[in-house]
Amino acid sequence: MTASPSGSASGSSHPTAVVATAGHVDHGKSTLVRALTGMEPDRWEEERRRGLTIDLGFAWTVLPSGREIAFVDVPGHERFLGNMLAGIGPTPVVLFVVAADEGWQAQSSDHRDAVAALGIDRGILVITRADRAHGRVSDTLQQARTELSGTGLRDAPVVVVSAVDGTGLDELRTTLDDVLAANGEPTTTGRLRLWVDRAFSITGAGTVVTGTLPSGTVAVGDRLDAICGERTRTVQVRGLQSRDEPRETVGPVSRVALNLRGVTPSDVGRGDALVTPGAWPVADTVGVRRTSGSPLGEAPDRVVVHVGTAAVPARLRSFDDDHAWLALSRSLPLVPGDRMVLRDPGAHRLLGGVLLLDADPPAFRRRGDSARWAARLITMTPGGDPLAEVAARGAVTAAHLHRLGVIASAQQDPPSDVVALGQWWVHAPVLAGWQQRLRAAVASRHETDPLAGGLTHGAARDLLALPAGVPLDPVITAAGLEQEAGRIRLPGSSGDLGAAEAAVARVVEQLAENPFNAPEAHDLSALRLTTRDLAAAERAGRIIRLRDGIVLLPTAPALAMRTLARLAQPFTTSDARQALRTTRRVVIPLLEHLDGRGWTRRLDAGHRTVIRSGGGR
Repeated sequence: MTASPSGSASGSSHPTAVVATAGHVDHGKSTLVRALTGMEPDRWEEERRRGLTIDLGFAWTVLPSGREIAFVDVPGHERFLGNMLAGIGPTPVVLFVVAADEGWQAQSSDHRDAVAALGIDRGILVITRADRAHGRVSDTLQQARTELSGTGLRDAPVVVVSAVDGTGLDELRTTLDDVLAANGEPTTTGRLRLWVDRAFSITGAGTVVTGTLPSGTVAVGDRLDAICGERTRTVQVRGLQSRDEPRETVGPVSRVALNLRGVTPSDVGRGDALVTPGAWPVADTVGVRRTSGSPLGEAPDRVVVHVGTAAVPARLRSFDDDHAWLALSRSLPLVPGDRMVLRDPGAHRLLGGVLLLDADPPAFRRRGDSARWAARLITMTPGGDPLAEVAARGAVTAAHLHRLGVIASAQQDPPSDVVALGQWWVHAPVLAGWQQRLRAAVASRHETDPLAGGLTHGAARDLLALPAGVPLDPVITAAGLEQEAGRIRLPGSSGDLGAAEAAVARVVEQLAENPFNAPEAHDLSALRLTTRDLAAAERAGRIIRLRDGIVLLPTAPALAMRTLARLAQPFTTSDARQALRTTRRVVIPLLEHLDGRGWTRRLDAGHRTVIRSGGGR
């Protein structure tokens, strides 16, 4: 596999880094990268013929310290603003290039705005083409400093260079080393998200994707989720390359090429992402706060959102000049704290940057929902407060809060005023409300219909509008209620048969005297016992009902087994009828009941045998 990912890999004895260029078209970005690396960053023949970078270019080298560094060279022309954002979006450090002989230009401002929107605060201001305008270097530097004063690069170190005669190149390499050393070490563990900037096929290898790995580690054999538009595919890493060399593992910050099994080049492309399975929320509606640019209240309601390497059309609904709701045209793996750039689709200009605050906003179902959420959005911070996040949702799984970055681990204990119900975290006032409503509903059910035996689980879940997966049993217990056979009841109410109590007691009394003399249907009618009455009595454990309307005591099966076990085996239906002193109407349903319990076994049409290992004796 030869993928030219231009990056670095773990396994090297030296740290690694990725740096993007930025700056106006024809200010010497590609020439600078060529001079630093000895490599041609322009990948297309048309780019080389026209001397104009159109798409992302890649090159790499080793700095004096031994640090391996890759460059992502971005186009400067306004027509390729989307390509520029795809290159700079996932890259943490920039070389901001301004030509000494031309000074600050229109696309310099566009790239400055992109740097500000993305919150990039690490980089170097490079004044190029010093050989062409020695007398203008100071003025160009002062102008660039002024223009960058509102960005994270306001205090960036400055190097003046000439790629033609080599002036300043060694100083630039040393300054790059210093800047990168001051960044600290990236995170090599944890979940992975790789935004794809290229996808292609190589004969003999299959599908290859490339991107910048900002954190985490990827290894040959890893299984990842490829989030491609509205489809998520499971892929496996067949091979890895970085800096055109095969690797077993690659760590951050690196350019990397992955040879994938399970996806074709037509399935995946720029703007898609490879992520650790199950570790990232996927969102198509988010809440954001403005960090730079024009007030959101002045923005058009249709925008293009740039995040990572993705460019996604979206609807924007502003709540004020600084807060808005974005409905993306497709789902992306996003978390609070992600930086986004908003672009006007009708013009080649950036509107500004926003910070993602809520990657899981509520659905607006009732009047006032959006206003309440907007008020909450104003107080939110990236990552959020666990208690506030649970309170806003009522109930949420710890795993989802972990995916959103709200808590460090799904196994940690919930904060005060939050109750853990299995994997779910429930706001204590919400749980108290569930308990109160459930107890009131069960009491009402018992009062209006004591024979119902209580409230079914399904009715209880509907009443409380419990999210799917929230366990009901702890709510029942916390409410001080009992349950049996799928029904929830008041404590001690299991034997309450209301108006049917006296009639059931009469049946029980008669059966106690003659256990197998089941009452006839007309006897039950005379006592005004309905099917519902008998069902309630059975749930209360007062009787059992066999087929054909046979009613006996719950002890009848065991009593029958004691007698049947004393018969010569096998025995006939007639033998059983005579031994139990009952009728054929009773004995056949009773024997079938014993068969069903596994206490007896039917041998043929007329014979059964007691199963010696069975119960009931």
